[in-house]
Amino acid sequence: MDESGGDSGSVATPVQQRAHEAWRIYQHYLDKTTPHANYRWIGTLVVALIYCLRVYYIQGFYIIAYGLGIYLLNLLIGFLSPLVDPEAGGVSDGPSLPTRGSDEFKPFIRRLPEFKFWYSMTKAFCIAFLMTFFSVFDVPVFWPILLCYWIVLFVLTMRRQIAHMIKYKYIPFSFGKQKYGGRSSSGSRAD
Repeated sequence: MDESGGDSGSVATPVQQRAHEAWRIYQHYLDKTTPHANYRWIGTLVVALIYCLRVYYIQGFYIIAYGLGIYLLNLLIGFLSPLVDPEAGGVSDGPSLPTRGSDEFKPFIRRLPEFKFWYSMTKAFCIAFLMTFFSVFDVPVFWPILLCYWIVLFVLTMRRQIAHMIKYKYIPFSFGKQKYGGRSSSGSRAD
């Protein structure tokens, strides 16, 4: 018989305990940033600017920048796409987009929520920044071709995404609470 029993998996080494504690602290601060979307995005823009300045000043790592651009484009498509694609015709348990005028209003639910979009984007910039410190990733390429190819890819992908939005009549953005033109405040009360 095995003497170790079922307890061997629950005993953690001190290194594992410290790593778990560090992860809990990291997750705590990450959770605290959730309601502060503007500050999160400003921080991401600062990280992106630092990365761009590094690539510009060292005049290299263009293949990393291209890979980062493709990854960010993939994230953007997930952010702009509905959770349930009406084109697939699949039935889901959750809400879906209305496909006919008589359908009731259903809120737009993203395939990639804003927080995960921000978090993935920030991690991608940080990883790309760290990769610029290792010369093995500095593959010599003619960067204008990569830039042109990425722009063509971006335009074609966005054209397809916008056509999808128009076809199924959804807008992936909301700009605050909707205001209705109800009763006016003047004339309703006699002062």
